Amino acid sequence: MKLIADCGSTKIDWCVLDGTTTVKQVFTCGMNAIMLTEEEMAQRIREELLPEVKDYSIDEVYFYGAGCISPEVCGNVANAIRASIPAKVIEVHTDLLAAARALCGHEPGIACIMGTGSNSCFYDGEKIVDNVSPLGYILGDEGSGAVLGKLLVGDVLKNQLPAHLSEKFLKQYELDRMTIIRRVYKEPGGNRFLASVTPFLIQNIEEPAVHRLVLNSFKSFFVRNIANYANYRELPVNFVGSIAFYYQEVLREAASAMDCHVGTIIKSPMEGLIKFHTA
Repeated sequence: MKLIADCGSTKIDWCVLDGTTTVKQVFTCGMNAIMLTEEEMAQRIREELLPEVKDYSIDEVYFYGAGCISPEVCGNVANAIRASIPAKVIEVHTDLLAAARALCGHEPGIACIMGTGSNSCFYDGEKIVDNVSPLGYILGDEGSGAVLGKLLVGDVLKNQLPAHLSEKFLKQYELDRMTIIRRVYKEPGGNRFLASVTPFLIQNIEEPAVHRLVLNSFKSFFVRNIANYANYRELPVNFVGSIAFYYQEVLREAASAMDCHVGTIIKSPMEGLIKFHTA
């Protein structure tokens, strides 16, 4: 049997596969491998996952996670898994490779993540061969939920949106200027707070000012990231993540303006990962 994990900072989606059949799906609390020690990760796996999968004979584990960006970190995650699940094969990879495998399978293409943060890579059908650093929501992450939220609250506080929209936003989220500043600058998780207000954009996407904000951010994603990859106009540009999924109409509009072709758009990588590992 195989165990596949799609790990984010908020939750981990685990799937146990028997051949091509999913026999168990488990959700546990998320973890970022950079921020936790091997012992802390092992404890979480032992307490949250093991009781759910202990009756299955798991031979292979494929773990894709946030923060799995170096051999040392990946080794720590593998050791943490091995402490509870002594599988013959344990592979740990980045969430970006998860996106590439889920979106492209064994074909070359450009794979992108567009959720709370954003990222992208050129994938040759087997491995990631080029990656433009996303740089996070302060320096980069164009098109992400955090950046869309940052642009939105900035426009509200600097009177760049029509008054009725600004008033509607502040009332809907029960916010004022000082609360926003506190949530962004003084409390942890400023990026998650900013991403949390983006539903306002999709709810009001027919408003010209809102449409323009989203469209320009997506165009910036293509200009500052995708245009750096060789042959980006010839390859499909594929996306995984909630922002790409819910805003796909505007995303395709931005791609067309940049002479790019959007391929697959999915909300979560798990279905594609199952297909990749059972092909």
